Amino acid sequence: MPPTVGFDLDMTLIDPRPGMAAVMAAVAAESGYPLDGEHFANNLGPPLDMVYRSFGVPEEDVPDLVARFRALYPRIVIPATVALPGAAEALAAVRDLGGTTVVVTGKYRANAALHLAALGWEVDHLFGELWSTGKAEALKAHDAAVYVGDHVGDVRGAKAAGALAVGVESGPCSAAELLAEGADVVLTSLEEFPAWLRGTFSAGASSPAPR
Repeated sequence: MPPTVGFDLDMTLIDPRPGMAAVMAAVAAESGYPLDGEHFANNLGPPLDMVYRSFGVPEEDVPDLVARFRALYPRIVIPATVALPGAAEALAAVRDLGGTTVVVTGKYRANAALHLAALGWEVDHLFGELWSTGKAEALKAHDAAVYVGDHVGDVRGAKAAGALAVGVESGPCSAAELLAEGADVVLTSLEEFPAWLRGTFSAGASSPAPR
């Protein structure tokens, strides 16, 4: 069978940073909590509840602030988000091999779906609200051979699923950090991904080609 390839979303396929900073600033203004939108946007990866706790939000207020963030998100973040270089071509490369695309993200699934629709991208499966090794459950459910992400948490998820961990340097983690976490390969951007995929998988194969 052709390979199943999983992708992270934020800072792997899309760059939502301006909108993320703005929506966090809006929640800060409404709530009065000192939420640093710029810091948040430049360190995307961990789940929103974890982010709020890191900013000192009391546990009892976290659910309401998560809900408010999600409610403001479509109006503020979706229009300000752009595709990262090579993202569309990376998804197309999987399809060219007859493969399956799976997006597995820590983002709220409904908002992740809005991003895909806004960019006109069709993927075979979409999973939200999964982080780090928690992503493995979705990847294993579809026998993913590869998982592509920008964060060390994505590398952990790939390794937990028994998939090749492909890091990209488009997010907050350096190539050295991704490799130290166990990434099998690190790409400068997704523009390098189609050639890597073709070189790694023979036509119609679900496992890497022998070398």
